Amino acid sequence: MTTISVDTSAEIDGRHLPVAGHHEKRFAPVVEAFIDNYRQENELGSAVSLVVDGKKVVDVWGGWFDVGREREWEQDTLVCMMSVAKGITAIAFNMLIDRGIVDLDEPVATYWPEFAANGKAELPVRYLLDHRAGLPALEEPLWRGAMYDREAMVAALARQAPLWEPGTVAAYHVHTQGYLLGEIMRRTTGKLVGEFVRNEIAGPLGADYWLGLPASEHARVSPLVPSMGAKILAAQEVEPEDSLRRRAFAQNPPGTWGEMVNSPEWREMEMPSGSGHGNARSVARIYGALAAGAVDGIRLLSEDALDTMTTMQHDQIELLQDRHYRQGLGVLLNSPDAVYMGPNPAAFGHHGIGGSIGFADRDARIGFSYSVNQMHDVGTNGPRARRLIDAVYACL
Repeated sequence: MTTISVDTSAEIDGRHLPVAGHHEKRFAPVVEAFIDNYRQENELGSAVSLVVDGKKVVDVWGGWFDVGREREWEQDTLVCMMSVAKGITAIAFNMLIDRGIVDLDEPVATYWPEFAANGKAELPVRYLLDHRAGLPALEEPLWRGAMYDREAMVAALARQAPLWEPGTVAAYHVHTQGYLLGEIMRRTTGKLVGEFVRNEIAGPLGADYWLGLPASEHARVSPLVPSMGAKILAAQEVEPEDSLRRRAFAQNPPGTWGEMVNSPEWREMEMPSGSGHGNARSVARIYGALAAGAVDGIRLLSEDALDTMTTMQHDQIELLQDRHYRQGLGVLLNSPDAVYMGPNPAAFGHHGIGGSIGFADRDARIGFSYSVNQMHDVGTNGPRARRLIDAVYACL
């Protein structure tokens, strides 16, 4: 099928909108939806990619790299996609389960003996993946900036008692999940999640996705433009100090949230639940490999492992964000009132605060991703992603 280069005469605020890339002819409406985001929403720079049956059929990028609109978003531009990292980390961790290295229903302490402290001796691995471990925030008063110290965070989590009986309540482990899963991976494989992803996922697939970004790649990273209207971010300023949301961010470094996520320290650190840097092309390729079973002969998970990862663990409103999540094992299942992934309830993946998303639909055999630098403050994955997703399904 013929691939068409993108050509647009659209203008935004009186200036030409830079848009580039390629798409198959039948997916032209996805490109139109992409341009409409610039006409109708608060879009600055972004990319969208779609993989169908293991083949890239949409790969489009556009807008601007920076808030001053002095530099265009380019083909190899990277951006922090925030909790999209949770989905990538979940895939990596489920690869351990698939290989028999980790057992979902074994106590975490089987692999990490220090974790048994303070009533956690029987807490199963499963609860770390589905946010029911009762460890969404640290109780120990670590210093501001401790989140950059992986060893300190891991040791504090091992010492801590759960905030409630594990398994009874879901609360989004916004930061802590990555440290918890990462330590099990380190104990069982000798690798941190970033190295595992490079060696076992991104490298084999040729996907430009990083957990722990080398300094040599920083020049390609478009700065995030945060919106402090987002509930989970606003909590740092407006909620009582003892609120769960505020406590979850207590180890952030001093300064504004925007300064943190655009700092060299954030880019280079490994927090597998939030500091991943990539773009739509890389994330769509990873999810496309799951949707089709394999891409270019690269298979990440067996069909049985995919079935296990996407089995719903609970369907409830989690406490940290007051959002309704249909939760799988590390990935979210399509949760239309919070994280929209199209018409198929079985679609799975993960969003990132501010608008980025990656997901797979095994029935439609698609991997989809959208990456963005201008964050929104709505309580879902937003109208920009929805417009693109709806356009994709209208073309199938």
